[in-house]
Amino acid sequence: MIYSALKSVLVSPRQQPIRAAIRLASSKSESNRSLIISALTGFKSALSNVSEARDTQTLERLLHDTGETADVIDAGAPMRFLTAYFAVTGQRKVMTGTPRMCERPIGILVDALRELGAAITYLGKEGYPPMRLEGFKYSGKNTLTVKSNVSSQYISALLLVAPTLPEGLKLHLEGEIGSRPYIEMTLQQMAHFGISYTADWEDKTIHVPHQDYRPAAFAVESDWSGASYWYSLVALAEDAEIELAGLKRESLQGDSAIAHIMAPLGVKTTYTETGVLLQKKGAVTELSWDFSGCPDLVQTVAVCCAAKRIRLVMTGIESLKIKETDRVAALQAELLKLGARLTETEPSHRYEVNTAGEVDKLPVIDTYDDHRMAMAFAPVGVLRPVVIEEPGVVVKSYPGFWKDLETVTKLESYAGASV
Repeated sequence: MIYSALKSVLVSPRQQPIRAAIRLASSKSESNRSLIISALTGFKSALSNVSEARDTQTLERLLHDTGETADVIDAGAPMRFLTAYFAVTGQRKVMTGTPRMCERPIGILVDALRELGAAITYLGKEGYPPMRLEGFKYSGKNTLTVKSNVSSQYISALLLVAPTLPEGLKLHLEGEIGSRPYIEMTLQQMAHFGISYTADWEDKTIHVPHQDYRPAAFAVESDWSGASYWYSLVALAEDAEIELAGLKRESLQGDSAIAHIMAPLGVKTTYTETGVLLQKKGAVTELSWDFSGCPDLVQTVAVCCAAKRIRLVMTGIESLKIKETDRVAALQAELLKLGARLTETEPSHRYEVNTAGEVDKLPVIDTYDDHRMAMAFAPVGVLRPVVIEEPGVVVKSYPGFWKDLETVTKLESYAGASV
């Protein structure tokens, strides 16, 4: 069955222990960065295991598209990375995307690129796409101060193009550094392609001298964000053991933190020669976690804790409000269907998930055109039937998700979700 074509999918438990081996999708984050770097080597780098996610395929297509308009659809990282790449390489483009993408701010990045010498004009609301890139004339400025508590993708976009600038670039990061592991991932991938840099995290400065990227081979790791849904499934199942291939203990990905987060929630991680083995174990009754380094794990963990009736205290999730949807608001609405409530206990800082009532007889989960909403709630299906609306949204990051999930749960089309 082609689940991406369905209006709704019903996920139900199977009446047997779960035993499975899953070959995860490739990392979208690593793939996106490696594609930009490859372009800066003149497309002379040999990349393997590149993600088949729509975001990555969109970025790759647009890198080779000579047309005037670059429509990233709903892909946030490609919007930021391509804006910096096209601007600094002097390409004339109109950057645009879906209506939601044009509601996601980009002013911090555009302001920085303008300081460097990019000519960029907004075509609609100031600080938001769409915008027109009209060439680049180096300003002679090689030091910038950039807010680092909004989106790490702005920082990564600037770092990726920094070596190509006549005098390199020194960044002063202003405010608390959000999603620092993603910035470190960017720097480590740059280093793989021959770029030297210095980073002082206490002083909040990163310096990348002018230098050339060196063409190199690069193999993309499997996606730890995608692994998180399998961790949740093991945590929720009565009896489960799952092998996930292609993951590394020493990963570039910040979302590898899921192994530590899920340990108290009932999942033992064993690293093997080919990946990781997940096994069921006992769980705690409450958990506190700072997600500032791994915000894409919030939905997975929040849903898992809600379904297991574990009290969860979260900090570092402010960036969720400007993602594919307002993920905080989306979770607040949908967790109620699982008998849980997400409460903002300290404005824009501290949040709690607590038991709040009975679970809907058949929870029908709205996904808000957000791939992570669909995949975060789907593991609930190993406990009780749950309906996921618009299952096709997973194509953004994990196109084979439903095919993989079908190996351990029952999936079928559901026609009553709109009733």
